[in-house]
Amino acid sequence: MIKLANAQLWVHDQDEALEFYTKKLGMEVRADVTLAEMGNFRWLTVGPAGQTDVSIVLMAIPGPPVMDPETADQVRSLMAKGFAGAIFLTTDDVQASYEELKGRGVDFVEEPEERPYGIDSAFRDPSGNNFRLTQVRELAQV
Repeated sequence: MIKLANAQLWVHDQDEALEFYTKKLGMEVRADVTLAEMGNFRWLTVGPAGQTDVSIVLMAIPGPPVMDPETADQVRSLMAKGFAGAIFLTTDDVQASYEELKGRGVDFVEEPEERPYGIDSAFRDPSGNNFRLTQVRELAQV
């Protein structure tokens, strides 16, 4: 059986991302390992508390030889526009989660709004990655 283990997001600064994901979103650190033999490559993952089978890799934008400067600039440009990645989060009470996260300093770009599939809102991390926070309504089976 194939299962989802990790999803990757590019981040500008791994320490800033770590603070945002743990302090503001309340996620747990899953791995934080620096590999000297790989040029001090840092493998940094976080995940929602209580959901241990999935992690988000907070990946620094690499330089050469992995990524040339032009490609790195393109990635940064897409991130600034919110198009380099998206994570979809669900909650049983989007309004309560919205208020809690706002209280921790998360800046929402869309307040909770009724949609055909539930109540949906959006925010971005410090690197520009887009997040949807949704209270999903049970849809009728066809």
